Amino acid sequence: MAVMTRRLPPLLAPRRLLLLLLALFAAALATLALPAAPASAHAVLASSNPLGNSVLQAAPAEVVLTFSESVRKVPDRIRVIGPDGKRVDQGDARFDGAVVTIPVQQTGAQGTYLVSYRVISADSHPVSGGFTYSVGAPSTTPPSDTDEEIGDNPVVANGLKVARYIGYAGLVLLIGPVLVISLLWPARLSRSGPAGVIWTGMGLVTLATLAGIWLEVPYTTGGGPFDVDGSSLRNVLSSTFGTAYLIRLGLLVAIGLLLRPLLRGETGRVDQILLAVLGGAAIFTWPVAGHPAASPVAAVSVVVDAVHLTSMAVWLGGLVMLIGFLLRQANDRELGAILPIWSRWAALAVCALVLAGTVQALIEVGTPDALVSTTYGRLIIAKVVLFGAVVAVAAYSRKLVRERLGEGGPRRLRRAVGVELGITAVVLGLTAVLVQTTPARTASANEDLGGPGFYSATLDSNLFKLQVDVDPARKGNNSVHLYAYDKANKPLPVVEWTGTAALPANDVAPVDIPLLPLTDNHATGEITLPLEGDWQLKFTVRISEIDQATVTATVPVS
Repeated sequence: MAVMTRRLPPLLAPRRLLLLLLALFAAALATLALPAAPASAHAVLASSNPLGNSVLQAAPAEVVLTFSESVRKVPDRIRVIGPDGKRVDQGDARFDGAVVTIPVQQTGAQGTYLVSYRVISADSHPVSGGFTYSVGAPSTTPPSDTDEEIGDNPVVANGLKVARYIGYAGLVLLIGPVLVISLLWPARLSRSGPAGVIWTGMGLVTLATLAGIWLEVPYTTGGGPFDVDGSSLRNVLSSTFGTAYLIRLGLLVAIGLLLRPLLRGETGRVDQILLAVLGGAAIFTWPVAGHPAASPVAAVSVVVDAVHLTSMAVWLGGLVMLIGFLLRQANDRELGAILPIWSRWAALAVCALVLAGTVQALIEVGTPDALVSTTYGRLIIAKVVLFGAVVAVAAYSRKLVRERLGEGGPRRLRRAVGVELGITAVVLGLTAVLVQTTPARTASANEDLGGPGFYSATLDSNLFKLQVDVDPARKGNNSVHLYAYDKANKPLPVVEWTGTAALPANDVAPVDIPLLPLTDNHATGEITLPLEGDWQLKFTVRISEIDQATVTATVPVS
């Protein structure tokens, strides 16, 4: 019995496909057209020594900044300005994980000092700010000795969002189409059309990567889009971000060499496996250079984000191939074989997207309150709502496939797939904005740092002075920072730190405070204070084999 091979009516000519992709791109750009935040820092200054707005009897020999996560330097962006408007920081600041130590000249000048800083957080985003302290008595705040901005340039910040979106669009036009043409493409059909889509995807990913490297330079320094010099570029390329992007470029070259025979239909199984391995490695360069690398469970976040990106690219890229070529060029017999397989692939990709997205949200949002009280959380909600609409349309498309399209089915399937692509283009735009937005877990935690209950005191012993900072000095979890100085107010190396906390009024016996040395004279610890009242914190500091002393701080906890 002869098999009917009636061709389906044309759905999208190449010109109309191009117009559709341009329209989707414009829709996503509308999503990205949001004003840049004053600062998109994903770390925060957790404490400082001296404290902001404090008045000291003697000038410190150094200023210590402690951030909520590891940071790296931006050349010449950490400064201490004296009361006369001149810089008093000397030499380069020392970076040790989350701790930055700034040596300060001992000028003896009385008055107010200005500390300004700009550093890069672990997920490649800039952290900038400043505070003042005074020696003797406050005076007029000194002006900065530079006119350079320490904030984010809006053109650069929004340019990075656009570059990330272009990169995501490139992944869609690259991964899904390569998978379809490798495993589902009918041998009788020409590969010239899909080849154009795939090479476009390669070009977009490459363009986005190069633009990302270029824009990251002024993003870190706070300059404009053309404020790029050799020193700043080397600084970016030597970072984790730069390394990931350079590796991506190298992998793209190797992938491009393997794509040429594939698009001619000459690739063997070994080459396809190698292409999959290289593509998987390239996918990991996205999470390694972003939020996942700085999450509390970095290894899990990086893997989950890679799964999320891959699933998205397989699903949407397959839809592009379906609406752009297969529904237009394949006959009924070919579609009867292809569509059920593709439908199962799409269902698996959607399941992976949902699972990976859920894990990402649990890690990056942290608490239900942060989901509604932070910009990141609200963007997640918008993304979930839109994704739910896409899944509903995808279910309708799957129903059409199970019904073997039927009368008028191709037209309905075309419309459904078009709606899927339209909504997901906006979802991709939201994703590009999310990458540049402070994660909810960080934003929520930052609100608690340096709160109104912050406690600080300098305790004297016969051997040393000990500055004690307790943040937020409220019931619940608290961070403790200790700084040791000699009688001349210079940093004093400590051999061993021990501490306890007790609440005598409520018969709470002393409990140990685990203390972790950060530098020779700086230690930190975390402790939960479950009750309100005047807590007695005792610290024993040993500065040699035989010399040690104990001091006590009474901390009111509300």
